[in-house]
Amino acid sequence: MKPNILAISGSLIENSSNNRLIGFIKETFKNEADISLPESLDSLPHFNPTIDKGNTPKTVFHFRQQITNADAILIVTPEYVFSMPAVLKNALEWCVSTEVFTDKPVGIIVGAASGEKAMEQLVLVLGTIQCKLSSETQLVISGIKGKMNPSMSGALQKDLDTLMNSFLHQIEHG
Repeated sequence: MKPNILAISGSLIENSSNNRLIGFIKETFKNEADISLPESLDSLPHFNPTIDKGNTPKTVFHFRQQITNADAILIVTPEYVFSMPAVLKNALEWCVSTEVFTDKPVGIIVGAASGEKAMEQLVLVLGTIQCKLSSETQLVISGIKGKMNPSMSGALQKDLDTLMNSFLHQIEHG
């Protein structure tokens, strides 16, 4: 049975490089995994721990349920001002008081001009919420706009293939 991967984009721009990466991965690995996307992260309200204690917003409940139901999570995100986008941080904050990410395999792709700082922050936050992380399932694509082409040929495709094959192996074998 193919694993169910929830691909979370840190970009709200429909045709962003990161969203196109998700589309490419979804198409390329359609025979190996069922890859789905949650609703746009901008549907989640601003994190507020006081309303999370029994009156969880429906959009947050649904987002958490999608994470729970997935075999693994793939985060594909840009870097804004040397950080992960606020909309992604907000989504992760809604999961801190739960165990939805605990022991869940998570792959990370940061596609940005640089990307190193966003990756550092994501690894820190995801480690805090006890995800299964591996350096083999983390990829920084610096200068992403210059590397994007319709067929994702060349070094970028090789890097994506390597990451996804490692990720699928991690999902299957732990």
